[in-house]
Parts: sequence; C-alpha cells; structure tokens
Amino acid sequence: MRVTRGASGMAALRADGVPAALTIGNFDGVHRAHRAMLDRTVEAAADLALRPTVLTFHPSPKEYFARRAGAAIVPRLSTLTDKLQLFREAGIEHVVIAEFSARLAGLSAEEFVGAILDQRLRTRWLLVGDDFRFGHKRAGTIDLLRTAPAFTVERMHTVLHEGERVSSSAVRAALQAGALDVAAKLLGRPYSITGRVAHGEKLGRTLGFPTANLPLRFTPPLAGICAVKVAGLGDRPRYGVASLGVRPTVNASARPLLEVFLFDFDQPIYGRRICVSFLHKLRDEAKYPDLPSLQAQIRRDADAARAYVEQLESRP
Repeated sequence: MRVTRGASGMAALRADGVPAALTIGNFDGVHRAHRAMLDRTVEAAADLALRPTVLTFHPSPKEYFARRAGAAIVPRLSTLTDKLQLFREAGIEHVVIAEFSARLAGLSAEEFVGAILDQRLRTRWLLVGDDFRFGHKRAGTIDLLRTAPAFTVERMHTVLHEGERVSSSAVRAALQAGALDVAAKLLGRPYSITGRVAHGEKLGRTLGFPTANLPLRFTPPLAGICAVKVAGLGDRPRYGVASLGVRPTVNASARPLLEVFLFDFDQPIYGRRICVSFLHKLRDEAKYPDLPSLQAQIRRDADAARAYVEQLESRP
C-alpha cells in the first residue's frame, strides 16, 4: 500500500498517473460504516480499473479547529498507524494523508474540487458520506461535487447495525460508558490500542504484578480497569488485566498510560509492538490510601479478569 503525506496542506501531493476511485474522511476508529465505504471503494475501483484510494486528514479538522479555539479535544478512537493498517486490510492501495492546516482550511470548495480532487489526485469516481461537507466554512456539498465534470459521485447512506446508527460518536459514547460489547459491535471488532512497550517505574513488579507499559500520545475515550487480549507476543494471543488512565494512587498525571499485566507470562518485551484489545470493563479507576490497599485491589482485578477470560474461552 502506498502512503502519500502532504506537507503544507496538499502542496506536496502529486498523482502518479493512475486515476483514483476515492473516498474521503477522517475514518476515526475505522468502524463498520467506514469499512462499508472502503469495501465499496475497492469494488468500484475493480469495476472501473482505478486505484482504490483514501484521502484522510491529520490532524482531523475537528481537532485542528478545537486546538485553535482552545476548546476540549474529542478523544481519538485510533492512531494514524492503526488506521493505515486497517486500510491495508480492506484492500486500499493508496492512502493520501493531508496535513490539515490554515492553508487547507482556507481553500474554497471549488478550489478543493479542481486543484485537489481533479488535478492532483486524478479522481474519476468519488464516494462520500451522506453528511459530507468540505471547503472554506464547510460550503461544499454533494450537489457541488456532482457538477464536477472529471468524476462521478456516489453518496454512502447511513449504516445501521442492529438498528443503531454506526458512527465514531456512537463508538466513543459506548466506550465512555464502559459498554465494550456495544463498542465492539459498532466497530466490528474489540476496541484496541497499539503501541510499543516502554520502560516504566517498575512499581508493578514491586507489587508482584509486572506490567507492560504503553505511554499514550492521545487521550482515549476509555478509562478504567479491563480484561484484555494482547497480540504481538508470539503465535497466539495472551490474556491479562489492564489499567488505562492516569494512576490516581501513584504519581497521578494528566497524560494517560496503558499498563498491562499478562497472565502466566514473564519475558522481557521492551520495544515490542503489541495490540491490546479491551474485552470487558471491570471498574473505574480509584485512588487508594496506600500501596498495600492498591496491591490487594490489583489481585482482585486479576482474579476477576481471569474468571472472565475462562468464561469467554468456555463458550461454544
């Protein structure tokens, strides 16, 4: 899969001669509705002999404008690395990552269509969501896109799963409520975080529960203690219990940390890239009066997570 990054908005982007079947979006979480868009794009590309292409933005426009306004940032569901992997699995051949900047935000809708979609990306078929807006002050609509002579346009209608509209907001709300089963249904897979194991303060080992520590560069929508499944440590997944949050009992900080205690596993894995899938939330974070109280609670959490995993594996 080819990945093109556009510096200073889109100025560095150039087509390579292969016209695109294109879909556009932030694709935060790459949930079921996003996957439907990706599948349709791959299908259209095969029918029309085009390259299946995604145009996405980093940071997202919402995050960019929130930072400029000093407003709260909506928690991300996925990292850019995770999104790229999911695009690859869907069969996308070219991903264009546009740096969302003042220059890009200032493009008129007509400039975006002509200069970006037509001239630079050589779009010949385009799929957008039913609420897609673009260009300066979100003036561009699907009706404007359909006036472009260079490409045809399809609208992706709302995707429902078990009667519920699938959206990043719905996934985020489910995670914030601790409803991991609902989030998994909307995503089409368990919610997960991928990262490299880093050295920590070794407090977990002191307490008898050595953890794999994944520092996070973003604030996830989920927090608390969870039963988890971990991939990336051999040919089979490992299970464990994880703490995701700011560690209120020990050196509480604003930057979240993911700490995973793996069951029946004691090997050095610093620097390894692992994927932690969240299966079941046990409880919220809590502050304890001393380390022995925290240690006792971790033991109870580990027992509860083991019991959940055993029940999960015993299902037919």
